[in-house]
Amino acid sequence: MTTAAPLLLTPGPLTTSARTRQAMLVDWGSWDEGFNQLTASLCEQLLAIVNGTDSHHCVPLQGSGTFAVEAAIGTLVPRDGKVLVLINGAYGKRLAKICEVLGRNYVTFETAEDQPTTAADVERLLQADPGITHVALIHCETSTGILNPLADIAQVTARHGKRLIIDAMSSFGALPIDARQVPFDALIAASGKCLEGVPGMGLVFARKDALAQAAGNSHSLAMDLFDQHSYMAKTGQWRFTPPTHVVAALHEALLQYAEEGGLPARHQRYADNCQALIEAMVALGFRRFLPAQIQAPIIVTFHAPKDPRYQFKAFYERVKAKGFILYPGKLTEVETFRVGCIGHVNPAQMQAAVAAIAQALEEMQVLEI
Repeated sequence: MTTAAPLLLTPGPLTTSARTRQAMLVDWGSWDEGFNQLTASLCEQLLAIVNGTDSHHCVPLQGSGTFAVEAAIGTLVPRDGKVLVLINGAYGKRLAKICEVLGRNYVTFETAEDQPTTAADVERLLQADPGITHVALIHCETSTGILNPLADIAQVTARHGKRLIIDAMSSFGALPIDARQVPFDALIAASGKCLEGVPGMGLVFARKDALAQAAGNSHSLAMDLFDQHSYMAKTGQWRFTPPTHVVAALHEALLQYAEEGGLPARHQRYADNCQALIEAMVALGFRRFLPAQIQAPIIVTFHAPKDPRYQFKAFYERVKAKGFILYPGKLTEVETFRVGCIGHVNPAQMQAAVAAIAQALEEMQVLEI
């Protein structure tokens, strides 16, 4: 790596392969039959990852993952619905903000940033408020890397006859989610995360019967997933100008995903990255924020050094100059920084990043970690 092209140890955008970047060198016509086939193939492969071909539609949407979260809530939650938003980080709070902006009735349940929501919590909350129609959950909360118990919460939600909306932005493609085992109305992902595509496209896996009943719910023309799916099913085309290069890049990334061995292999590489990172950082004296049992192999939060000579911006720039881009912390109570384990990277590169971190701290004369 050079200073002109550092390795992105971030939760997305992330480092992509040369093949994925190469795929963006072709210009596609948005009405072209070849591009329509590319979109259809993409959706078919994506549905297979969650075993959702029979039960769900894959609805792609222009924009970031947050666009897709807003579209899913706006389309699938009726205007008289009520959402229980489970929060233990910044993205849960963002989901609640989306409900507020859309005018959807909602209540929140918030735990500490190092405490997962439990199925028992959801059981108690649903018993106490029968007006709740939907539960919204962040699977892997990217602000810390915490993993929430999706399968258990999904079963409680279904047993109460409620609908589940899953923000799986940082987990889809790397952590197993089986639509045959985990009941959900919507699972939301994005092109530039564990699939190792480039950013620019959101993905909503919507339960077929829920989407069929969603006409007229949406607050927005552009974010109406019912209309987006209906138009695609009828014509094979996107309603509005598609992110053609993003689609092509993701299609190429999915070919590599299959070649690598699919979800099990992707999960294993990320787990190996995570283990290599944590072992090397602990050897330097760093303390991670989360205990092992709730740490997802996606992104790891570390406590910042205690030494007064440590300043994140200077630290970041020094590490970047050595070929690695880190992520600032997103906690309110303690100072931290984050290191992503996902993307087209391997354990040896993670160890090289830690060596760069050690060199940067030495240059800064940071002695107390």
